[in-house]
Amino acid sequence: MVVPARDEARNIERCLRSLLASAYPRLEILVVDDCSTDGTRAIVERLATSDGRVRLVRGQPLPGGWFGKPWACWQGYRAARGRLLLFTDADTTHGPALHAHAVGYLLAERAHLVTVLPRQLALTFWERLVQPHFFVLLGIRYGSAERLNRNTDPRHAIANGQFILVTRESYEAIGGHQAVKDQVVEDLALAQAYTAAGLALRFAAAEEVMATRMYASLAEIVEGWSKNAFNGMRRMARTRLGAYGWLGAALAFSALWLLPPVALAVGPAARSAALFAYGAVAALGSVATMAVMLRLMRAPLWYAPLFPLGALVTAFILLRAAVRGTRKIEWKGRSYPRPTGGSV
Repeated sequence: MVVPARDEARNIERCLRSLLASAYPRLEILVVDDCSTDGTRAIVERLATSDGRVRLVRGQPLPGGWFGKPWACWQGYRAARGRLLLFTDADTTHGPALHAHAVGYLLAERAHLVTVLPRQLALTFWERLVQPHFFVLLGIRYGSAERLNRNTDPRHAIANGQFILVTRESYEAIGGHQAVKDQVVEDLALAQAYTAAGLALRFAAAEEVMATRMYASLAEIVEGWSKNAFNGMRRMARTRLGAYGWLGAALAFSALWLLPPVALAVGPAARSAALFAYGAVAALGSVATMAVMLRLMRAPLWYAPLFPLGALVTAFILLRAAVRGTRKIEWKGRSYPRPTGGSV
């Protein structure tokens, strides 16, 4: 198991304790400290002292042409000894049965990469308001796990960087994280590389045995999705113009979430029964969709009627991503030059 960690003092102990509680035998847990400036390293060293399955890998300075996470994962791979490699994030919590199930699924399907969708935790007002909108957009773009598992087109492949289980042989065959070293959305790029090479990728739901909290504040939500949105769409498109097309489609969809309350407000004033009816039906559908997402996230359902505010913030983030897509990327105290974002 490889856990890249940069300034993860808030999360790393909870993550490691959940990994150490795994029912899977013969674990090797490598935490790559990616030049953290908080207490991450000290926490890992303390846990490593009490349990020999944990090892701290002191990350080397970031070389030119690399993004931080691919570089940390690559260093973890080079220190790992197992035939199976699991790349997982420090903000995840793993159930005891997760790893055995994932390995069993990989072997049963004769897959080369298994990725899972954990339960997405949302604990604050803005998380519960905004995160469901992005998950709906991703669901519309990629569809169900069954659809993803049937896919053979690299442009429609995706993996979740919070949990990527691979065979060492396949990982080395596609060049590992070195092959996606200059990609902001390295998990998407890795999935595309596997699919392009004809290697089997499998996607599975894991809401009952894994959880993660991507962002803990509005500032993190804005910065994180601004970083990922445009560059992820760039990976899906043949050209930069195509990426803006995907972004425009996402913006249009977000705008649709804002129309129902407007229609409800102006419909009676304009004495337009049709407009009022559209607004009522669309608003109810939007509330129902948000309620489903909030239920999956185990968040209070009363946030569902607030969907217009979430849609407004989502639209702002998408616009911000469009502007920043042609500029440098900033994340966790590092600034990167404009990504290549090559299409497939």
